[in-house]
Amino acid sequence: MKQYGFGVDVGGTTIKMGLFEMSGQLLEKWEIPTRTEEHGKYILDDIAKQVENKLSEKNISKEEVAGIGVGVPGPVKEDGTVIKCVNLGWGIFNVTEALSEKTGLPVKAGNDANVAALGEMWQGSGKGSQDVLLVTIGTGVGGGIVIGGKMVAGSNGAAGEIGHILVDSKEKEYCTCGKRGCLEQFASATGIVRMAKKALAEQEWKTPLREVENLTAKDIFEAAKQGDAFGENQVEQLGEILGTAIANIACVINPEVIVIGGGVSKAGSILIRVLNKYFMEKSYHASQNARIVLAKLGNDAGIYGCIRMLIE
Repeated sequence: MKQYGFGVDVGGTTIKMGLFEMSGQLLEKWEIPTRTEEHGKYILDDIAKQVENKLSEKNISKEEVAGIGVGVPGPVKEDGTVIKCVNLGWGIFNVTEALSEKTGLPVKAGNDANVAALGEMWQGSGKGSQDVLLVTIGTGVGGGIVIGGKMVAGSNGAAGEIGHILVDSKEKEYCTCGKRGCLEQFASATGIVRMAKKALAEQEWKTPLREVENLTAKDIFEAAKQGDAFGENQVEQLGEILGTAIANIACVINPEVIVIGGGVSKAGSILIRVLNKYFMEKSYHASQNARIVLAKLGNDAGIYGCIRMLIE
C-alpha cells in the first residue's frame, strides 16, 4: 500500500520539504538551505539524504512510499527535463531520472508555480474547482494554470509565465527577461515601487511616502488603506494593469477560480477589490463568473501540489 509521499519545493534560497499521507494530510514539514554552488550539483544529493533520513526516522519502508514530487523554479517538460533553472545554476537535464536514481523512488517534477496552482486547486482556495489560475505577486510575477484538474505545462514547460506578458510596448526600461514592457515590470513588488518612484519624480504629489527612505509595496498599500491619495492612485493603477492582464488570460483559459498569492497578496481585501473592479470591466462576458480569491496555503502550496502530481 503506497501510503506516503514527499513534496519538495526547490527555491533559490531554501528547499521546502513535506512528508504527507497520500490522502493529502501533511505529517511534517521542514526546510534546508539550497546549495547553489558549483552549478547546483549538491541539490539533488541533499534532497535524497533528507528523504533517506526521514524514512529511517519514521521507520517507513520505501515500499510504502508513492514517490517524490518536485517543484523547481524554471521550465520543466512532461518527461521531467529541466530547461535551465538560472536561480539554481542548473542547465538542461532530466531531474526525475537523476533523483530517482539517487533515492530508488518514483519522481515527478513540474514548474514551481504550476505545482503551487495544483496545490491550491487540491487543498487550498481552489478546492472543489478543476480550472484554476494562480497568480503569484512577489519579487516577480508568476503564474500557474490548472485545466480539468491537470497542470498545463506547454511544449517546453514554460506555460504560465504570465509575468512576461507585454503590457506596455512603449516602456524604455528592460525586464529581467531581456524584453521591455512586461507585466512583471509593473505588477511585481519591485514593479509597484518602480512605478511609484517614477510618479513621485514626475508629479507633485503631496504624500508622506516621499519621506520613506526604502519604499516598499507594503508601504504603498498601507498608505492607500489610510486614505492617502497617492497611495490610492498607485493601487488603482496596479489594479487596472494586473486586472486587465488577468482578464486577457481568462479569455484563453476560462478559469473558475483565480487565486492571488505571493508576498504582495498580504495586502488583502484592498488588492482583491481593485482586481475585481478592473477584471469585471475588461473581461469577456463568458469569463466573468471567475472568482478572484486570496491564496490559502501560502508557502506550502508547492509541497501540496507535489503530492497531487504523484496522485495523477
